[in-house]
Amino acid sequence: MRRPLAVILAGGQATRMGGGDKGLLPLGQGTILDQVIARLRPQVAGMALNANGDPRRFDRFALPVLPDTVEGFAGPLAGVLAGLDWAAREGAEAIVTVAADTPFFPTDLVARLSAQAEGQVHPLVLAATPRAPGEETKSMSVAGLIRHPTFGLWPVALRHDLRAALEHGLRKVVLWTAQHDGREAVFAMAGEPFFNVNTPADLERAREMLAARA
Repeated sequence: MRRPLAVILAGGQATRMGGGDKGLLPLGQGTILDQVIARLRPQVAGMALNANGDPRRFDRFALPVLPDTVEGFAGPLAGVLAGLDWAAREGAEAIVTVAADTPFFPTDLVARLSAQAEGQVHPLVLAATPRAPGEETKSMSVAGLIRHPTFGLWPVALRHDLRAALEHGLRKVVLWTAQHDGREAVFAMAGEPFFNVNTPADLERAREMLAARA
């Protein structure tokens, strides 16, 4: 499979941060989104942003901005669909998605998602991490794993199926991936690779994590 295109999912409502774009919050010498782009760019053939509202607020990143095409706030799957439609126009076979508020995801994310898709008719893989002993079971957990549904490899060939599912009210990522024999790529590594910024306290912690890495 050729290197996929990537879509950065920035369409969340950021209610715990008081609204606005979490990706535009300051981190290091730029923003969280700067960190995400720098980490992602070497792994993919091209990138776009999934975001709603006025796209001009992202002008300085010089990336295509893809709004949701499903009415209402349909969650991350709406962003995946917007990305798949864009990739289809670009002649791509698949996209990788990452979250705009998660600045420390693995630098081999795309390679490992792609490797896990070997043998699949339609490449469909979610990132996952081992569930720590005693960790509270979450809705995204399965067989001792915590899935991270905004980090995945998605096939362009299934975009019409996804559109139909969203139009019929489906919102949970893992319900749709399970219907199409989705897999998990397990990232068992230190440092909370999928740590995301949801609150002001998380943002302060992200700054501490970045300083420690430097």
